[in-house]
Amino acid sequence: MSLIQESIEARKVVLHQIKTELIQRLHIQKTESQIDDDTALFGNGLKLDSVDATEILVLLDKLYGIQVSESDDPSFMRTVNNLASFVIKNRKPQ
Repeated sequence: MSLIQESIEARKVVLHQIKTELIQRLHIQKTESQIDDDTALFGNGLKLDSVDATEILVLLDKLYGIQVSESDDPSFMRTVNNLASFVIKNRKPQ
């Protein structure tokens, strides 16, 4: 498997984990297949609120060992895809 294919597969795994965790933790009434990778987390997308944002920060810490700091660009919270990119960039090696 090439490095590009490995990266694609790793991204698919992260996207699946994020969607599954969002559905379970935030009690979203959708299935994983109903959430597009570019679905906005707030606003017209999944319609999350500030309490949900806090839960996402907890999710990042518990699932990936990522602790978000004030210096991090908050745009990682825009879409599921942005969140996956943030996880891939910042997660601790296993």
